[in-house]
Amino acid sequence: MGLAPFILILVVMYLFFFRPQMKKQKEEKLFRNEVKKGTRIVTTSGIHAKILEVGDTYLVIESENSRFKIEKSAVSKELSAQYSK
Repeated sequence: MGLAPFILILVVMYLFFFRPQMKKQKEEKLFRNEVKKGTRIVTTSGIHAKILEVGDTYLVIESENSRFKIEKSAVSKELSAQYSK
């Protein structure tokens, strides 16, 4: 009977903290694996760029006449929908 509150706390922590975090990580990984040439993105460091080339683990991006080769894990989010408005 003394373990019931402890178990309840663990269940609540899993449902409200760990599970949403794992879901978000899974969605980000899926997005990073599905990026394609021509997509506009923002990197984790805040660089707005367009994808020029997609490799297995890297991307070649262009931002203001500069080209960079970055890891796919450095992609934060997509901006193509914002630019199409």
